[in-house]
Amino acid sequence: MKALPTGISTFRFLIEDKMVYVDKTGIIQPLVREKGRYFLSRPRRFGKSLLVDTFKELFEGNEPLFRGLAIHDSWDWSRKLPVIKIDFAGGVLHSPQDLVNKLEPVLQEHSRQYGVNLSADGLANRFRELIKVIHAKTGLPLVILVDEYDKPLLDNIEDPAKALIMREALKDLYSPLKEVDSLLQFVFLTGVSKFSKVNIFSGINNLVDLTLDESSATICGYTQQDLETSFAEHLAGVDREQLKLWYNGYNFLGEAVYNPFDILLFIQKNHAFRNYWFETGTPTFLVKLMQKNRYFLPDLENIEVGEDQMASFELDRIPPAILLLQSGYLTIGSVQNRMGTILYQLKVPNQEVRLAFNNALFHAYTDIFEQRTAYQLPVYDALLAGDLAALEAGLRRLFAGIPWRNFTNNDLAEYEGYYASVLYAFFMGITCTVTPEDISNHGQADLTVRLADNIYVMEIKTVPDMADDAERQADNSALAQIRAMGYADKYLGQAGVRVFELGLVFSMAK
Repeated sequence: MKALPTGISTFRFLIEDKMVYVDKTGIIQPLVREKGRYFLSRPRRFGKSLLVDTFKELFEGNEPLFRGLAIHDSWDWSRKLPVIKIDFAGGVLHSPQDLVNKLEPVLQEHSRQYGVNLSADGLANRFRELIKVIHAKTGLPLVILVDEYDKPLLDNIEDPAKALIMREALKDLYSPLKEVDSLLQFVFLTGVSKFSKVNIFSGINNLVDLTLDESSATICGYTQQDLETSFAEHLAGVDREQLKLWYNGYNFLGEAVYNPFDILLFIQKNHAFRNYWFETGTPTFLVKLMQKNRYFLPDLENIEVGEDQMASFELDRIPPAILLLQSGYLTIGSVQNRMGTILYQLKVPNQEVRLAFNNALFHAYTDIFEQRTAYQLPVYDALLAGDLAALEAGLRRLFAGIPWRNFTNNDLAEYEGYYASVLYAFFMGITCTVTPEDISNHGQADLTVRLADNIYVMEIKTVPDMADDAERQADNSALAQIRAMGYADKYLGQAGVRVFELGLVFSMAK
């Protein structure tokens, strides 16, 4: 079997070492045929860097690397263009000086390669000068490749003041590209998020966004066909439906794709189903943003956004749903055209993200981490057995375990959505099927939780205080609502299925 390209984003190494390579050159062929300026957003670890390096080798005319690939016979290998590649993927940048320290060696390397000297002051001026002198010396148009253009912004996104400073520094850096547009053959930028007010989106003429372009939907990531061909030997004996459930599901308005990093690690780790992609970088900022905005977690299963919201957003006004989409924690479920506009229904892509992200959210909303399993197992066993007394004890213990500091200097205890959010993340994190705001003919239950053949229809209420358990049992307004509205009726009568009605009443005081 061929070696796996785990962690390899250099096209030359991958080809020369005869590693597994999923041929994407047929997809990029229409892009490189003529002059073009493109932007592509994909989640981290999705193959963007390898794609950028593939463009580099192609435009530099390294024909031996492309033998046997889709583009080989239709490319003019006699034309070799100068390429400037800027890669922000490595390191962390917290200031404009960090940006200078990162890029100055890149400019110097390219100036030495073409035997030219740079005399201008300032990063943007030297970038402009480099493009002009290389064009003057070669007489050829240039190719500009920028990988992870937005990483200097994401590095500072928890500090808005620093992020805005870095935005201005990047805006200055990219400003020459519009001025030297006539000297450029091809411009390709990748990133995670499309931030507005960064000069590339207004400064570069005719920048085409490929993020949700159907023809480029599989330009990064592995399709089902890729797995059945390129990885057939490596995946022999694997339950393909389980593999799809765990790692497939990313939809960019075309065929759904697998996260490449997950597939490579899954094979390397002897076919063990784990949260490989998620473990490479916990989305701390995303979680904090959702906490700050008091995001109602059950809404993750039912988010709808308009086309205008997908275009771009500002650093100081970041919609959590869009950032979740661009970061890979949500994906597109369906597309509708209503009221003259395109609406995107978002969903969680797969089992890995559903389990890992909800555990991260549960930790953030409760401050329970180290002992999480100790809370999860009793509730899981109780749900599986239909043991309501054990379930009540487990949920009481769960909420009792949330540190009191979570409720100081805020009114979370009075916020019904807080309890629903904690329970949603908790149940999702123990592999239950959860339907938030479960609709019936008479209204909607807050949560319906299913595990194996047991269905739990839940309504949540908050009350100022409760004297004792007897009072709580006698005045369960949540349970009364379930029964009065018939929330559980649609589940009754199914063979082998047990249906439970649970009214959960929380005391704000306690």
